Amino acid sequence: MKALTWHGKGDIRCEMVDDPVIEQDDDVIIKVCACAICGSDLHLMDGYMPTMQSGDVLGHESMGEVVEVGKGHSKFKVGDRVVVPFNLACGQCYFCQRQLYSLCDRSNRNAEVAIKAMGHSPSGLLGYSHMLGGYAGGQAEYLRVPYASVGPIAVPDYLTDEQALFLSDIFPTGFMAAENANIESGDTVAIWGCGPVGQFAIQSAWMLGAGRVIAIDGVPERLEMARSHGRAEILDFGEVDIYEALMEMTDGRGPDSCIDCVGTEAASGASVDSALDKVKAALFMGTDRPHVLRQAIMCCRKGGTISVPGVYVGLLDHVPFGAAMNKGLTFRMGQTHTHRYLEPLMRRVVEGEIDPTFVITHRADLEQGPELYKKFRDKQDGCVKVVMKPW
Repeated sequence: MKALTWHGKGDIRCEMVDDPVIEQDDDVIIKVCACAICGSDLHLMDGYMPTMQSGDVLGHESMGEVVEVGKGHSKFKVGDRVVVPFNLACGQCYFCQRQLYSLCDRSNRNAEVAIKAMGHSPSGLLGYSHMLGGYAGGQAEYLRVPYASVGPIAVPDYLTDEQALFLSDIFPTGFMAAENANIESGDTVAIWGCGPVGQFAIQSAWMLGAGRVIAIDGVPERLEMARSHGRAEILDFGEVDIYEALMEMTDGRGPDSCIDCVGTEAASGASVDSALDKVKAALFMGTDRPHVLRQAIMCCRKGGTISVPGVYVGLLDHVPFGAAMNKGLTFRMGQTHTHRYLEPLMRRVVEGEIDPTFVITHRADLEQGPELYKKFRDKQDGCVKVVMKPW
């Protein structure tokens, strides 16, 4: 089959690889109808995620049609259309029973590698390194879905592939980010990063009762999407001092909640500290570039909440933890417990509360994938979200 594969930093290829096969009784194989490039895929492309191996199949946002089921599987049948959550969960362990699905104790088959790096292992992830299970991803013609009785949900006939696709990751991730922000009715919420997750965090903040949403980025088309589709006030970090602007907009108090939708690769041109972070990473003196997290800590009002859906992969330098402690900030973060949100967010789509396809700017086939990875990373051609149709 055709698939997008990783061959080193900056080297993404479309090539032929072996078709997936049923490995466990509860597996299903899907023919991928639609898949997408996620912002966190760029961390793989840019070499920030350890334990990648040449030839790994990428992608964790996929939906498609079931073409084969394991002998112990009874939830789906051949021909069903399903959307697949990016993380894998057994449904039975201590964490799954508490709906903390991204912390599943059983789905990371390389848990010992993650334990050495993090103290404990999170769940396995599709297409996201051998530290997190070494599972092939879904930027491909076919995808093996482990734990298929627990994760995927059926897509109603009256929803398009694209309307269902983003339930795999970015819509639940944006919603959980807003939920983690402890938004109360009328609150002011500042959101750093207007990429796909940021766009859904904006939408979700309104759903949860925000009175005001302020979106921060440096890319004009992303800011315009946040303004027009998200109804957010916008700040361009290249034009204003973000701390000063937020203080002025909130009468000196600061936003009630701050959401970091950027993560490890904050733009190096944003400030002196982020430029230094990039130099340290290049010299192997550091890993992540936490400029946004530093800024959110300084900007958030006393007693406020910082939510972090943006992916971090290693060690953070010069984070003002003293400020966070003395301001009494609450931090909530983590990989998304996607399974928890699939049904309720599907209902919001079905009922017409949101059409997730607003975020799509580019549609392509797999052969165009490597070029679009670069366009997405370099923010060229107005690229906010890429959807690929393998067939």
